[in-house]
Order: sequence, then structure tokens, then C-alpha cells
Amino acid sequence: MADDEYEGGPDHLAEKMDALDEQLAEQRAETLRAGLADYELDDEDAALLAGVTLGEDGIQFLPALPVVAIVGRPNVGKSQLVNRILGRREAVVEDTPGVTRDRVTYKAEWNDRRFTLVDTGGWEPDAKGIDRSVAAQAEVAIDLSDVVLFVVDAMVGATSTDEHVVKLLRKSGKPVFLVANKIDDARQEPEAAALWNLGLGEPHAVSAIHGRGVADLLDEVLKKLPDVSAVAKAEIGGPRRVAILGRPNVGKSSLLNKAAGEERVVVNDLAGTTRDPVDEIVELGGKLWTLVDTAGIRRRVHMAQGADFYASLRTSAALEKAEVAVVVLDVSETISEQDVRIIDLVLDSGRALVLAFNKWDRLNDDDLENQDRRRYLEREIEQDLAHVAWAPRVNISAKTGRHLDKLVPALETALENWDRRIPTGKFNAFLAELVAEHPHPLRGGKQPRILFGTQASTRPPTFVLFTTGFLDPGYRRFIQRRLRELYPFEGTPIVVNMRVREKRQR
Repeated sequence: MADDEYEGGPDHLAEKMDALDEQLAEQRAETLRAGLADYELDDEDAALLAGVTLGEDGIQFLPALPVVAIVGRPNVGKSQLVNRILGRREAVVEDTPGVTRDRVTYKAEWNDRRFTLVDTGGWEPDAKGIDRSVAAQAEVAIDLSDVVLFVVDAMVGATSTDEHVVKLLRKSGKPVFLVANKIDDARQEPEAAALWNLGLGEPHAVSAIHGRGVADLLDEVLKKLPDVSAVAKAEIGGPRRVAILGRPNVGKSSLLNKAAGEERVVVNDLAGTTRDPVDEIVELGGKLWTLVDTAGIRRRVHMAQGADFYASLRTSAALEKAEVAVVVLDVSETISEQDVRIIDLVLDSGRALVLAFNKWDRLNDDDLENQDRRRYLEREIEQDLAHVAWAPRVNISAKTGRHLDKLVPALETALENWDRRIPTGKFNAFLAELVAEHPHPLRGGKQPRILFGTQASTRPPTFVLFTTGFLDPGYRRFIQRRLRELYPFEGTPIVVNMRVREKRQR
């Protein structure tokens, strides 16, 4: 359904919200909340509604989830294990070499503990470089994790590739669980026992495809898993954390070097540069910032197919550590699918967003070619980046440092709005006026009602609507758009969730 179905011409929402008596609005919201007692609510609803009365301090900012990485050579069942742990089919399971996917991190839960799962399966390099590439892949995942699950095909036994990975695991000092996969029944248990000789302790016999032994494995993993990730912990109170993202060669490292005022990040294509660059504390605009650079992993010889995997894993890890992302785009080139995919990763992560259009100095000349490029660029932004029209745009030259000072106000705006809270009374008054002027269309003779709304959390601002029926996606987008027009949410995603609830049976 098109969003313009809800336009209905100009309204008086802004004037009405300006004239709002906030005390009266809070009283009305309290009455609406009390009215929810007539509806079937679950424990989660009750906890959410209890949090509403706590006010601003009642919502805690959650620290970064601990990270569990699954490593191992191709076709040992890593993706099947991911799907088994998640309880749904998300990871791609196929034997075709060269499979890449956008997502390599997933949110998982076991026994009320939540954690991030990193899947290093899904692509297979050429056979010649297999030892090196599996080891390099494992190395990145180990670096970025708190606990490692090392999956071996117990029916094949340990191979030379497995031994390569074992050496890395021993060096890492991280807790490692040796997972002996494809043990489908008790008769195959001796195959798992043979893996003791890898020197990684007890092999955990599982069948990822049937689920056998996976619950016991997860129980053991939870005992070793920290409450807060040691590698991706969100540091509160220190300098705000900024992830610099973008596809290769758009100028990420140049931006970091220019901001730091010195050459701190080496930019090259040498194999083996898999280590995480150290986060840099730099001064910009008279303030300290922690910059998380993501340029350290590059395309390698023998490993071109894995480049997307590395970029995606590094982007996800940087976002886990960051509060705001600066996505760097090269204005001298067409906005690509990869650029949009990186922006979508930021949206999925819920982080604040600033768009930095780099190499802008190249468009300053008035020759015809540059005029054409400027015109096409505006068209591309309108078409490909319409869904992030709310993100601040900064035109910079990372190489010369031109307009770098404009980055700071953009970052400050995005972070301030990422933390923004709309009082419950004001939000419900907004919803009431919006619905009065633009009612939801009838669906099957019925019209869903919004019973009550609240902002459940900040970072990003997340709103929950209790409704009597499902709201059309177009209507939810309309609510988001009007929220943006009335309140300063520049630079932050907004999430609007629904809880459809039925009346209690008397």
C-alpha cells in the first residue's frame, strides 16, 4: 500500500501539539494505560508498562552482547549448527563454492541468555588455498569473539586444515569448545572420542542436523560466556564511539589519518593484515572521540570470494562497538549496491547514522563532466538513499581535510537524537490527533484502533503501540514520518513496534 493513501492534505497536528497542556496529556495517557487492564496482556507487556512509569531513568542502555564464533572448514555443518542454535533456518546451507551472504552475525538466545552468534560458514575458496583461507577466516572470527565453537566432522576425523585452526585456537587463549558434529546416534560416539588427540579437551558429540547433544553443548557454553562482551563492549561514559564504515577504497583510512593528524593506519593489500586496528582516540571540534576504523581487512590473493564475508563481519563487529556510524561514500563513483548494503547494516544495528560524501573536491571544478556527475549524484541519492533521507549529509575531502570540521556537529546531532525521549503523554496526544485527522482505512469491515503508545527505549528511539488489530506497514511508516516532521530525530533510526491485543473474555 502506498504511503500517500494517508496524506489526506495538510493537517493541524503541529499547531495542536504546540498548544498541548502536557500535564493534562499525562493524565489522559494514564487513563489509556489503565484501560489496557481490559485486554489480554502477557508478562512482557506488564514489564514494559511498569517501565513507563519509571520515567527516563527506568530504561537502561544494554551493554554489548557476548559473542560466540563458529569456526571450522567447509561442509562440517557450521551453518546447520547456527540454524539449530537459532531455532530457525537463517544461515545458508549449501555445498556450492563461492556462496557469500550479507549477514554473518545473528542474535541468539538460550535459557534466557542472549548472545551474538558469528557464522564463518557460507563460502568456500578454491581448493589450493583452502588451508590458508580457512585459517585466516577463523583468525578474524576468533579475534572478534568471547567464546569459540570449533566444528569438526567426526565421521571424517581431523584433517590438516583442522590442525591449522587448532594452532590458532591454542594461541588465542579464548575458551574453545570442540564440537564433534554428525554423531547421529550412540553407535557413532567412538568417532567423537578419537578427537581427544587434537589437544583441545573433551569433544562435544552433536548432530546439528537432528539436534542431538546441542542443548548440552549450549549449557556448557553459557558457563564460559561473560555477561558483557569483552571484545565488543559498549563503553559508556568515555569518548563517544564512532564506526567509520564503507566499501574498500572510499577513503575510510584517509579520513581516520586526517582526523588523527598523522599516519596511524597503514593502507595496503598485503595478505595477512587481519588484525583489528586499535580504536583511536582523536580530538575533533575540541572534543575527544573514539574512532573505530574498519579498513584493516582487504581483499587477499587466493581469497577474493571471501572479501564480502570479511567486510560484513568487520562491519558488524565495528557496529557492536559503536554508538554512531559514519558511512563514507565516494562521490566520484556511482552509489553501489554494496554502499546501500552497508547503510542497511547500520539500520539493522539501530546505531545513529551520518553520511560522509568523500572526494567532494573532485566535483568542484566547473567542467561539464563534473556538472554531469553532480546532477547524477543528486538523482542517485534521491533514488537509492531515500530511506535514510533523515541522516545528516557532510561533503568532505578526507585527503585534504576540507570540511572535516562539519563532521562534528553532524555526529553530535545524530547522537543527541539517538538518545531522544518523547514523554508518554505527549506521544499519546500525538497518536490521538494523528488518528483523528488521518484514520486507518477499514480492512475487512474493521478498523484497528491504537489503544496506547509508549516509547519503550532510546538508542534508537523505539516506540510500542498496543492495538486492536494489525496496522498496515504503510500506516506505520506514515506514523514514523509524522514523528520525524514534528520532533528532532535527524540522524537516528526510529523503530515502531506493534502489540495486537484482544479484549479479555468476561
